[in-house]
Parts: sequence; structure tokens; C-alpha cells
Amino acid sequence: MDSATKTSSVRVRASELEGRGWLNTGGVELGLDKLRGKIVILDFWTFCCINCLHVLDELRPLEAQYKDVLVTVGVHSPKFEHEADPVALAAAVERYDITHPVLDDPELVTWQAYSARAWPTLVVVDPEGYIVAHLSGEGHAAGLASLIPELIAEHEAKGTLHRGDGPYVAPEPVARDLRFPGKVLPLESGNFLVSDTGHHRLVETGPDLATVVRTIGSGAKGFRDGSAEEAEFNEPQGLALLPGALAAEVGYDVVIADSVNHRLRGITLATGEVRTLAGNGVQRLLEAGPARVNDDGAPASETELGSEPLEVALSSPWDVAYSHVLETVIIAMAGTHQIFGFAPATGAVTVVAGNGLEGLLDGPAEQAWFAQPSGVTEDAKGNIWIADSETSALRVLKFADGGATVETAIGEGLFDFGFRDGEAAQARLQHPLGVAVLPDGSVAVADTYNGAVRRYDPAAKTVSTLARGLAEPSDVLLDESGEVPLLIVVEANRHQLIRLPLPKNALQVDEGAAQTQRPKTPVAAGELALTINFAAPTGQKLDDRWGDPTQLKVSSTPPELLLGGEGTSVGLARTLVLNPDVPEGVLHFTARAAACDGPEDANGEIPDHAACHLYQQDWGIPVLITADGASELALDLRGVQ
Repeated sequence: MDSATKTSSVRVRASELEGRGWLNTGGVELGLDKLRGKIVILDFWTFCCINCLHVLDELRPLEAQYKDVLVTVGVHSPKFEHEADPVALAAAVERYDITHPVLDDPELVTWQAYSARAWPTLVVVDPEGYIVAHLSGEGHAAGLASLIPELIAEHEAKGTLHRGDGPYVAPEPVARDLRFPGKVLPLESGNFLVSDTGHHRLVETGPDLATVVRTIGSGAKGFRDGSAEEAEFNEPQGLALLPGALAAEVGYDVVIADSVNHRLRGITLATGEVRTLAGNGVQRLLEAGPARVNDDGAPASETELGSEPLEVALSSPWDVAYSHVLETVIIAMAGTHQIFGFAPATGAVTVVAGNGLEGLLDGPAEQAWFAQPSGVTEDAKGNIWIADSETSALRVLKFADGGATVETAIGEGLFDFGFRDGEAAQARLQHPLGVAVLPDGSVAVADTYNGAVRRYDPAAKTVSTLARGLAEPSDVLLDESGEVPLLIVVEANRHQLIRLPLPKNALQVDEGAAQTQRPKTPVAAGELALTINFAAPTGQKLDDRWGDPTQLKVSSTPPELLLGGEGTSVGLARTLVLNPDVPEGVLHFTARAAACDGPEDANGEIPDHAACHLYQQDWGIPVLITADGASELALDLRGVQ
């Protein structure tokens, strides 16, 4: 079943749902026959993926509004080796409050049956079992909101729509002091502040890391400023303590990355009062309007985002750290693959590094690529170390008179990971989330999916292992409060914080390097015709007020795979030229299209007040050069029957 078929007039029957087992069904095995009569959204996701987490939240209102006719089925098709662990998957389903059935598809059987090419992918199946839409990326809620009523009306008229409860069965709740804690911050009192992410609050613990001194936030998922008892968060993550003089000036002490609210919050420690510092609550896409490029074909830059911080859109801020060099709070903006800055004294929000394209590319800060940065910390020289999770990389942002630059200490690319110590060029991590600087200037990394804490020595450019056997460590902190330095590790999946000694002799582990295992697409050398299918939802129109509202960026790993067709330009079709001397590799595509709500005005134009939507998706397509391979490749950004 290829993309051209899915967007033609031919009706295509949905394939059966096959995998290792089911979650959230009370032990019942589901099949399409048991879902007949319902509108079904198949959500192909993997729990490492920030875009997939965005889609989970986009679907929640639709699931609630149409609960008697709509069934979402999460098809978990893992990217990383750790994500294929059924225990880790069950924890992720609990962590993210997923309230629909989930199919465990570790071998990508159902993924391949539906020709999924990227995370996330949505496939809509009508009540008769036919595919009616194939959507890649996030931002499709508005389109689904128009498609679902159309399907309801059509199938009620045909008598093929069955109303009633869906197959979701809620698991038994578990009571805990902490629930999937995210990050930890030492306080001057000797206590620690912990983002109790799964309980949507902050917890201040005593020096023993276990005694609960107080909580900040009601524990209800939401958004509300106010007292410690009244305030509400939505999956808070990173925490940063401001310098004392600055805190006294601005009236708050701690900055919190309130990830799902897409906001920064501030806390006054003396009272527990919570206020909003930045973010308007609307998830930021890289550009608010149509996809535009500069004269050189590069995406338009957005360095200065404004001095009205409550009007700026953010996207899943995951960690924060204070930069004494910039006098700015550095933000790991996971949702847009960038590093932002927030200046407490002025309220200015800026892009510090990253152009928003997903991947691993070093160089000048404004040109660098990141992939879901999730941990940041400052070293004694003022450098910012970054856990770049989706590239399984440790990156560093350095400042000099000539500007800022990004370098990679450990990591190879979006699909390369593993557990290997030794020379940094060959070392491998697996989806790290936290970083800390050690007394000797080396860097500790919470190597989350390897269940380990790793150490990078910048002088020797070597990697070693400080601890292993941990349950998804999400943060690591140097604790110098005692006679000897210790590590504090946030063990998210054991819902606890622990102290570990710094070993005199670190381990040397080599469990090998790996790549994400996905089927390779056979293609022929020479010209390859690439088409990205996009159909604007009912009630929307392509936003051509500033020219072509589409954009396509093409690159490859290795770069030698492409002899022609690389680069960024408008349009969603491109002829590539593949090198016959490179046997295999990965083609990287980023496609965008901007559409706005109608109706059009009397002149057929989009009115100035219309709400606009940016559709975007990144693909990494593994390819194998063969004599009888395809000469055409079609992908769906939004394909509808």
C-alpha cells in the first residue's frame, strides 16, 4: 500500500492490527472486527518522541467530544531499543496518562502494514474499515475536527455508525509520594526541589531526598497562578535557581519549565507563590505564518522573539539553567529543537541556538541543528552542555567574542545510538535527558534509555560509565553538601531520587553501537522523483499571501548519497539524484505547508483575522540502492481520500 494509492479514489481496506500485546484493554485482544462501526484513529507513536507527545494532547479534546463514536488506538512502534521493553512501554503509558488502547508493535509489523514512515503518523479508518486519511506530523487537530463530523454524518445516514462505549479499560491507580519525577534543584537551605512531573506539582524534600517538606501546586493538571495550594502545572520539568541579587530584583527565585503548558513559571520560595513568566500557552511551531525562506534558501531566522514574554509562544520547554555569561535563563526548547533564552530582568525571549531543523549539525549557533534537547547545565567556563536526546548526543554551546558555536562531544545522528565507552568519536549513548558538571570539569550524563550515568572527559575526549542498572534516570546532579562529592540521580521509573558515590575507577562498557531498525526502501541510482502529498482540510486554504506557502528541505547521511536535489526551497516536489557508488544511507526531508481557516473574503482572499496552521514533518527514510529499486517516492504530509 503506497502513498499514491492512499490518496487516490480507490478505497483501501485497513490492515489487521498485529503486535505483541495490548495495554489499556483489561487484557482483551483487539482487532478491527471489534472496532467496526467506530471511527478509528491509529496513532503510530514512540514514547521518546516529543512530537508524538504533542499529538497525544492534540487528540484528547477530540476523544472526549466524540467518545461514543471515536476510538483512538495507539500503535507503539519503537525507535530506540529500550522502547521495545514492555515494562518501559507500560510505564510510558502510565506516565503520559494515555486513556485509549495501545498496541505493542515492537517488530513494526503494523507500522509496515500501514506504510508508516515517521513518528508521529495518524491513519483514520472509517466505520466500515476503510482508510480515509493518512497524516504525518503534528498539528492535525483542526483537520480532524472537520473530518470526524463528516464521517459521522455519512455513516449515520448509511446505518454503519455504532454509538456506545469504547474498548478502553483504565488500569488500577497507584499511590506514591513522587510520580515519574523529572528534574532536581539544590536549595540554599540544604533541601531539594523536585519536579514531581506525574503529579503535576513540585515537591520540596529534606536533605535525605525522601522526606516531603512541602508541595507547591495543587496536584491537578492545569494552568493556574497563585498560592502554593492553588497553583496548577502540567508536567513540570526543569528547574533553575536565579542569583540572589537578580531574584531580589524580579521578585521570584526559581524558574520552572512547565512543559505541557508551554510556559515558564516562577516561584517565590519564601511563600510558594507561583506566577507565569513567559509563554502564551499556545504551542509554538517554528514559524507562525507561512513557511518562508531567505534569499539563500535558508529558513527565516527568529533571533529576537520580543520583550512581551506572555505573548510569545513556546513549545515543550524541558529544562532550564542560568547562564552567567548571558545573564539569561537558558531553555532546552524540546518542541522546536532549539535553545531559547529568557532574560528575567527585561522579559526578553530569544533564540540562542538552533534553526529549528531536527538533526545533528554543528557550527555557528544560529545554523546548528538539535533534536529534542532535554537537559542543560553551565560549566565553570560559561559553556552550556546539552543533552540532545533524539540524536543520543552530548552537545556544547560555547560563547566567544566572535559569537556562539555548537560542537558535538558524543553522538552521530538521529538514528545512531548504543552503549559504548572509550574514545568519544566511537562512544554511544541512548536518549540522554540530563547533564551535570563534575568537580574536575568532566560532564556526567543521565543516559536515560541505557539506565546509566556516563562521564565525558573533555580533555581526553573519552567516555566511561559511572553507574548502571538505573530505571530511566532523567536528571543527574553533583551534590557537594557532604564531606565527599556524590551524585544525585532522579530515577524516574522508580519514582525516587538516590545518591551514588563517584567511583574512583569508572567502568568501561562496550555493548556496541546500533541504529534504529526500520525497513530500508529500495531505490534506483540516478533520478528519484520525490512528492510530498498535502491536502488542506475542509474549511482551510493554502496561505499564499506571501508566495508559495510550502517548503521542502532535503539532505542525506552520508552527504555523498545525494548528487543533486539537496537544499531548501519552496514547493513539495523535487527531483533528487542518487549516487550509484553509495550502497545505502538515509534521506532526510523536512516538509512544511501553511493553511488558514476560511471563508475567503469577497475577493477570494484569506481575511487578515483568519486562524492559520503550519503543518510540518521530518522524515528520515533509510534507503538501499538497487538496480530494480523505485524511481519515485511519495510521502504524506496530509493525504485524504
